[in-house]
Amino acid sequence: MPPIWSGHPDYDTERDFIGYGEAGLDPKWPNGAKIAVSFVINYEEGGERSPQSGDGQSEPNLTENPGRGPRINERNYNVESEYEYGSRAGFWRLFRLFNEHKMKFTLYAVAQAVEKNPDVVKRSVQEGHEVASHGYRWVDYHDFSIEKEKEYIRNAITSLKSLSGYAPKGWYYGRNSPHSRTLVPQTYEEMGESLVWMSDTYADDVPYWTDLPLERSSTSPKGLLMLPYSYDCNDFKFHTVGSGFADPGGFYTHLKNAFDVLFEEGQKGMPKMMTVGLHCRIVGRPGRFGALKKFVEEISGMEGVWVATRTEIAEHFKEQFPYKKGMLA
Repeated sequence: MPPIWSGHPDYDTERDFIGYGEAGLDPKWPNGAKIAVSFVINYEEGGERSPQSGDGQSEPNLTENPGRGPRINERNYNVESEYEYGSRAGFWRLFRLFNEHKMKFTLYAVAQAVEKNPDVVKRSVQEGHEVASHGYRWVDYHDFSIEKEKEYIRNAITSLKSLSGYAPKGWYYGRNSPHSRTLVPQTYEEMGESLVWMSDTYADDVPYWTDLPLERSSTSPKGLLMLPYSYDCNDFKFHTVGSGFADPGGFYTHLKNAFDVLFEEGQKGMPKMMTVGLHCRIVGRPGRFGALKKFVEEISGMEGVWVATRTEIAEHFKEQFPYKKGMLA
């Protein structure tokens, strides 16, 4: 028999199966927008597992040749060069596209990765894009001790602040631990920094608040604003065996179908948020890039569409719907 889960009461958050219910929620996007679109660029190149980083293995995830396990205590030059393509060429291709269409993206920056290519952060800040945290390294955190994870959180905040000029206001792990949802805001608080949102959730089409266990007895709780991320509108599915996109046309069709449904709901008084997850070494490849370019061109300048950074979306939502202590009251 598997062991029975016994979560730590200070880090175990409650589940919510009801959300906004049948009526939904009108987030009141600026200028009456029917949909808020968030483009996210995951920058992981240089923060992945590698014998050179003391991991004892090469990185097996999200590569052009999926299904092969990691090499133990041995570098995999093929995989390394795929990641290097993302930093050398793929990112700049995406960067030029969004600048051309005057669309602001959120950079999910793995701190160790951008430390190796600081111009990515520098130029993103100069062009008005947002730098958020994707952790200090792109590794699995599920088996980290609480203190070790907190150390990595501190390192990520310090590193990204030194490169961008500000502590990241948002956070997305993707490979988080059961403690992460509480540890990240707790560490921000200890460092005197401000965390506006987290995105390790896929539970809704609009932002929502959650209570934090450590604020049970607080007289002035802040809660935690969750901005749902997307695994379906995400180019990583090009590299998932058996359940992903077979070709760029499938990626474009999926994005367009999602956009059309959400935009129509917005026209009926239930505006939504759409997140598009991108990776420099995946959609940054020429053969896939055209599908993204087509989608971006189609919604560029379209009436009723608000393309925004995740912090812009979060700040707007916080103003319209301030946190109220709820499920742990």
